[in-house]
Parts: sequence; structure tokens; C-alpha cells
Amino acid sequence: MREQVIASASRVPYRRHALTELPRTIQDIAVLRASKRWLQKSPTGDGHAVMVIPGFMGSDSYNRPLRKYLQALGYMAVGWNQGTNLGPKPETVEDMLHRLEQLHQHSNGPISIIGHSLGGVYAREIARHYPEMVRQVITLGSPFGKGRDMPTPSGQLYRLLNPDRVEVEDKQHMHLAPPVPTTSIYSKADGVVSWGLSVQLDGHEKTENIEVRGCHCGLTLNSTVWHVLADRLAQPIKQWQAFERTGHRKVIFPTPLNV
Repeated sequence: MREQVIASASRVPYRRHALTELPRTIQDIAVLRASKRWLQKSPTGDGHAVMVIPGFMGSDSYNRPLRKYLQALGYMAVGWNQGTNLGPKPETVEDMLHRLEQLHQHSNGPISIIGHSLGGVYAREIARHYPEMVRQVITLGSPFGKGRDMPTPSGQLYRLLNPDRVEVEDKQHMHLAPPVPTTSIYSKADGVVSWGLSVQLDGHEKTENIEVRGCHCGLTLNSTVWHVLADRLAQPIKQWQAFERTGHRKVIFPTPLNV
């Protein structure tokens, strides 16, 4: 299984997955609407702050439905408040850390961070450098594994828009899990990021990989992802347990990778 992950991380996503991202995202939205009653049964939260960081070329507007859902469950869910994510600028990094400090003080405790794609890379590095302020990190299709600099279309666009980019990540260590509970959600049908780059290898006792069925752009609009997020966020602080794939979840979620 480990070899399968490494092999995936070394190649670009399948063309059929890349070309069908848009229709599959629309399909995810339709399924999400049909899953409303199921999602309403999710456990409620304890009111702690949750920051949702958008992926590359994404913004808080794209993640608004997810934040509204988390707010309905009782969380203080907020966006990153930095506009469109075009890559890490000096002022963006500074403002993001300032927002983290504000949320930490306002919620009187560590916050959870959800990051989609590039946003998940930010989330992991924030947690790596400021673990005392982070309750847990959940990434959605984030390319943190070794080999992330392969020439994919999204990667080429990122480098084009950021010729003098500021690196928020420590490239020598970014594939290592931050020292907080860390959940990586990925899809083998991801058409933007090679799924092997989103799988945590050699994690610690509070890391996990959860596979879902879906596309990259639809991960923040995927009903099964919302189900996982509600489950993960509802855990009492300092009582983290791995996601249990039992009952109906055995049908919904593919067999997890033991890596």
C-alpha cells in the first residue's frame, strides 16, 4: 500500500479525472442538497473557533456553504478573510497569523483549521510553528507529500502568478505531520492534485488518512466530507480518536490506507 501511495505521488492526475472536475463538482452539489437530512443528524459542536482556508484560486465565498453548516452545528466558523488565494504573499502570511491570534484569544482556546488544497498546506505549517494555538488540522486534497513540485497545470499557474513567492512551508519537513491531531482527507479520483501527495506517510499516533469519493474542486461541497468534518470537530479537546469506519460508513467510505 505504501508503494501505491508513492507511485501516485510521482505522477500527474489522470486526464479523465482532470477533464471531469466541473461536472463532478456539480454532481457533488446535487448530492449535498439531497443529503440535508442526513447531515442534520451530525453531532453539535462546543463553540470553539474553526478557520477555513480556501485552496489556490479559491476564496471565502466558495467556502461559505461549509462555514454556514459548521455554524449551524454550533462552531464559530470563519474564513481566512484574505480574498482570493493566489499564493503566499508577505502581507497574507502576516495577516493570517494575526487572524489566528485573534481567534485564539476570542475563543479562549486553541482553534481547529480546515484547509482545502493549498490552504491545507498553510494550515499544516501554521500548526507546525504555533501548535499551542491549534486544536487540530484537517486538510482536503492538500499536496504536502514529497514530489509536490511536479509540472501539473495548477502548479504551473501557481508558479506563474508567484515568481517571487514567499514560501510558508519548510520544504524539508512539510511532508511530516505537524505536532497536533491531523486528518488528511483525499480522493483517488482527484483531478488536480495527485492523491498520493495528500496521504500522510509516517505519521504520529494522532494522524489519519480518510478516503472519500469525489473530485478536488468539490471537496468543500462533498456531503461525505461534511460528515467527516462534523465528526472530527465534535471530539472533546485532548480526547482525539481516529475516525471509526463502522456501520453504514463501511459502504460510504473506502477502506483506509494503513501507512
